[in-house]
Amino acid sequence: MNPPRRALAADSDAADRRAHANASVNTAAAESRPQMSDAGLESIHQVSSQNQYGEEKTVHIVGELPLTITVDGSELVTLMTLGTHPEKLALGYLRNQTLFARPEQIKSIMVDWERELAEVRTVDGNGIPNFNASKRTVTSGCGQGTILSCALDKLYEHRLPNIQIKQSAIYKVLAQVARHNKAYRTAGSVHGCGLCRGDEVLMFIEDVGRHNAMDTIAGEMWLRKMGGHDKIFYTTGRLTSEIVMKAALMGIPVLVSRNGATHMGFELAEDLGVILIARAKSRQFVALNAANLVFDQVPPKTTRARCGKIW
Repeated sequence: MNPPRRALAADSDAADRRAHANASVNTAAAESRPQMSDAGLESIHQVSSQNQYGEEKTVHIVGELPLTITVDGSELVTLMTLGTHPEKLALGYLRNQTLFARPEQIKSIMVDWERELAEVRTVDGNGIPNFNASKRTVTSGCGQGTILSCALDKLYEHRLPNIQIKQSAIYKVLAQVARHNKAYRTAGSVHGCGLCRGDEVLMFIEDVGRHNAMDTIAGEMWLRKMGGHDKIFYTTGRLTSEIVMKAALMGIPVLVSRNGATHMGFELAEDLGVILIARAKSRQFVALNAANLVFDQVPPKTTRARCGKIW
């Protein structure tokens, strides 16, 4: 039986109202995003070289430039970066240092490579409230990351709930991320980080340091208002305390790395509820703080550790 014409009209009106409401929401979201320049650079350069036989060769090397982040004219930090996504790097750094609660507090991020600056302007123009630039920790790793005291103060507000992860999910991530490390395959000298959901790589960023790559993804997640609870984060770098902290602040419960973990990173993962999957290559890994890991696949026997050594 066909519905009355009046009902059809009412349904059409309701659909129009929903579409108008969705359009209004999308417009408001776009208007609330910080204005940003588009100053991304090419990451790979060709230079002349000589090999061990004295032969002239053209080789690929990656870029590296200093980028100083200022907030309402006050200098915050200088990062060494490839420069491929400088605006999102600056935004993610601000997020992961817990300097701002929402991206809507930021009016604009403008990058000027001639001055090597990422100029952040806030909506109220008052800079970062109660900010003490002298209280910072220089972390381990290439490019040397930094942790500000405000991030440490708020860290334990971000404990993650216990989740279950399947062995097969780890294998899917490892299979997918191998296709995305373009700069590393071409020139080496970089770290790569990927944000994954299921067998899909949502974002993959390469940079001089793994912390920069992670912050860039954090910036993109912030812009998209994307949660981390159903994501897995992959990195080529070590699972140090800083990387565990950033994962917790981003709400991501699982870290996967082809590298190892530090003891402080492990202890912090226990405190914050982050699962660490270290030494993950092909179909082998070492799981730390992973009581809820479900072994749903049988890896080939050749991947078993030799002589009892897993590190």
